[in-house]
Amino acid sequence: MIDFRSDTVTMPTEAMRRAMATAEVGDDVYGDDPTVNRLEALAAEMYGFDGALFTSSGTQANLLALMSHCERGDEYICGQQAHNYKFEGGGAAVLGSIQPQPLNNQADGSILLSDIKGAIKPDDVHFANTRLVSLENTIGGKVLPQNYIAEAQQLAFNHGLKIHLDGARVANAAVAQNIEISEITQYFDSVSICLSKGLCAPVGSILLGDERLIGKARRWRKMLGGGMRQAGILAAAAGLAITDQVERLTIDHDNARYLAEQLSTLAEFRVELAQVQTNMVFAQVNDGVDISSLATKLKQSGILISPGSTLRLVTHADISRDDIDTFIGELKRHLK
Repeated sequence: MIDFRSDTVTMPTEAMRRAMATAEVGDDVYGDDPTVNRLEALAAEMYGFDGALFTSSGTQANLLALMSHCERGDEYICGQQAHNYKFEGGGAAVLGSIQPQPLNNQADGSILLSDIKGAIKPDDVHFANTRLVSLENTIGGKVLPQNYIAEAQQLAFNHGLKIHLDGARVANAAVAQNIEISEITQYFDSVSICLSKGLCAPVGSILLGDERLIGKARRWRKMLGGGMRQAGILAAAAGLAITDQVERLTIDHDNARYLAEQLSTLAEFRVELAQVQTNMVFAQVNDGVDISSLATKLKQSGILISPGSTLRLVTHADISRDDIDTFIGELKRHLK
């Protein structure tokens, strides 16, 4: 199948499969898994943090960060479109008793600093305690500018807040700007990085932070059922994700641009080419197109999309330029 639904559908590379088959393992809950320990030490060193924690998913990594920064009744500020607010089951509120304060995301994915400042609660018993600002990079495929991130960090510091990055696709953000990932992560007190999206690992995310935060997160991880025992089998692939799979993201970005250009030639779709910055293409579907029916027909042709009035198409390691040409050809055939 040619699968445009997400970069979560990527398959592990052959090198990852070999590494998983031969991984040295132990009980990670006891701290005995050498492959997990090497992964965590490597990630901490690469991204400039005291410590790292291997988790089962990006959702878990974000939740651990929120619960480690905030106590019951505290609040975190985020965007309306933030994944850890909108798409993670309300875990912060349900499991952490943490109140989200969502604010409007601007067209470039940022949150106005004036909005963040205005949302910080006064020290008053009527209000939740504002403890944390959470940003996302990339968000909707768009890259937060470095100067914006630096200013957001300064704002958080000036108001005694911590700042977290949902960096599920931070590697895409770094590659798009031709900078190291550490140049982005340096501005944050904690960062989550997903390894099972464009970086091709089968499972897992990394949470980065200082020694205190990682120690607290490790305890929460156990309570939430995240002690994975012989997790070195997964960590072996994760290690290759951060060392071998980052630079090739340029191919995904180039393919997304090509996909957007080809899609924009079809009258049934509207694409803002300037908004295609990484590996995601968003296309407005014109009235009169039965997108659900079209998705069914495409599936019969071996192509998967997620139908909607706005069509999100994601390029990744298992999407080639030829696959894109096949997709556009099938669209033309079914839209006649």
